[in-house]
Amino acid sequence: MKRSRRAIACVPSIIFVIIVSCLFSLIIERSFAAQKTSDTRVIKVHDGDTVTLMISGKMRKTRLIGIDSPEMNQRPWGRQAKEHLIDIMNHTDWLVSVETDEVKQDKYGRALVYLWTNKNELINERIVLDGYAVLFTIKPNVKYRGKFIRAEQRARRDLKGIWGPKGLKEAPVKYREKHPRKQY
Repeated sequence: MKRSRRAIACVPSIIFVIIVSCLFSLIIERSFAAQKTSDTRVIKVHDGDTVTLMISGKMRKTRLIGIDSPEMNQRPWGRQAKEHLIDIMNHTDWLVSVETDEVKQDKYGRALVYLWTNKNELINERIVLDGYAVLFTIKPNVKYRGKFIRAEQRARRDLKGIWGPKGLKEAPVKYREKHPRKQY
């Protein structure tokens, strides 16, 4: 009888240990997922905010978080945004680090990422700063929203890229509403 009382008395402690262990594992897993992975190669630039990456031997189409570049049919800015991203990649030897946020992929199955150079420069921010994208944050992926806001303000002030005198006439999101496609 004493043994069964002791066993019953231990049950809450055992349950507590199991719950704490599960929570600890979840915290470790989430923090690892949010860390940067290095030595990822950009395989293809599709447009100013979409690339295909080679991650751990697998190709993955990805969308840059927090920004929205002109669509390819928004001439000449779609082509110029793509060329600008290619130029950035040429300066990184097409090697980047990848960081994710809360939501890992969009409704089209593309991974959602922040791209970093080996000099710790956030490529997403650079594209906005140089005037080839607008701020486009969707909760809960807002980790660097402040950086993107400041970058867009500077690009507007300095009349860079799409903010110049012959700049973009329509925001990419408005363009997509008027010209729906299966996937962007």
